Amino acid sequence: MTRRAVVIGAGHYLPERIVENAEFEATLETSDEWIRSRSGIERRHFAAEGETTSNMATRAAEAALKAAGRSAADVDAIVVATSTADLTFPSAATMVQAQLGMTSGFAFDVQAVCAGFVYALANANALIASGQAERVLVIGAETFSRIMDWTDRSTCVLFGDGAGALLLEAQEGEGTSDDRGILATDLNSDGRYKDLLYVDGGVSTQNTGHLRMQGNQVFRHAVEKLAKTAHTALERAGVGTQDVDWIVPHQANIRIIQGTAKKMGLPMDKVVVTVQDHGNTSAASIPLALSVGAARGQIKPGDLLVTEAIGGGLAWGAVVLRW
Repeated sequence: MTRRAVVIGAGHYLPERIVENAEFEATLETSDEWIRSRSGIERRHFAAEGETTSNMATRAAEAALKAAGRSAADVDAIVVATSTADLTFPSAATMVQAQLGMTSGFAFDVQAVCAGFVYALANANALIASGQAERVLVIGAETFSRIMDWTDRSTCVLFGDGAGALLLEAQEGEGTSDDRGILATDLNSDGRYKDLLYVDGGVSTQNTGHLRMQGNQVFRHAVEKLAKTAHTALERAGVGTQDVDWIVPHQANIRIIQGTAKKMGLPMDKVVVTVQDHGNTSAASIPLALSVGAARGQIKPGDLLVTEAIGGGLAWGAVVLRW
């Protein structure tokens, strides 16, 4: 028997304010057609004044707990993937812990930008596999609207805010690829590419900063690295692309999503796509897509999923799991 981290609940939260592409036409030299053609994005959500990353993470966590029929008292640990925590410290995860009314267990953040949720899933899987925890809330939450340069049309039209969450539970499997739960993970980073995607400020520089990106260079790295990490994770899980029911990729750009699917030899009708409605929500992107995909009826129990992401660092990785 093998101890597996199995998804028993998924949930998400999106801020009320929906920003259509046309809104940017009043302040930038851009258009709905320009944004759609280059990114596939049609709209995104922006957090309201006073609405924070931890607030949204909590709402998503509550939805996941409800879907699983569990309460905060059943949770041993919370892992929040974010690059836009409310404060320098304490972690957003401990704030979620308090907001949920959870008075035991432990909570911490993971920061790997857009790859953050993949990293968080890998950490949660290790906690469960090692017996450190029975149930772990894994949350991706971001308020990227707070770090945008609103004069930079190449970046500010791409990002949005939101949160998604999964509740993982320890269950016994047979140790085969037919088991439900996380079957394999693959994590990578290469700090030599820092300048391709970063925020030009931080605590030690005493400057909040704005997001900066060399889009063409990120695209060049993304398709190759995403396809490779997905194949590595699939191989570790003992399955092939022919076994995959759904790719649930980081929702950054439709061209990256299409390019990765093509390189993996899988059709777009096996890809869960939400980028048109959410934009790039960084670490929230994958759990949002998982929750929406499940709510739509696309993702069903027993389906084999591969999810992959790349972000600043560069950091990238993939997770193979059976829903």
